[in-house]
Amino acid sequence: MVAIRREIGAGVRGEKGQRGSATIWTVGLMALVFAVAAAIVFAGMARVARHRAQSAADLSALAAARLAFADPGRSCVRASSLATDNEARVTRCSLGDGGIADIEVTMEVSLPLRGPVAITARARAGPVHITDPGP
Repeated sequence: MVAIRREIGAGVRGEKGQRGSATIWTVGLMALVFAVAAAIVFAGMARVARHRAQSAADLSALAAARLAFADPGRSCVRASSLATDNEARVTRCSLGDGGIADIEVTMEVSLPLRGPVAITARARAGPVHITDPGP
């Protein structure tokens, strides 16, 4: 009877060096999956911040171009006001010939592992000039 119990016990436990190794592999795999997921989330946050800055620049350029002919002195003020509404600030605003507005905005965001970061975006807007109306 004693011999039977030894064989049953040996088959269940396997080799002594393999006890608990599945737990170690599982924990390691979970840590790897967590690290990859965190990296994807952090990259997504940076990308969203970049898109927000570009949207603020685009909207500010459109606002400045809209007033370029009607009230050129107020166009950069309006662009700055719109950028502020989008949590950005205009760092450069210029009106070129033909009513083209050139805007640069900066947005301060806080990213994980990096802290506060300044993101800059540029945009140009103006009227469309059609030289050849076509047939």
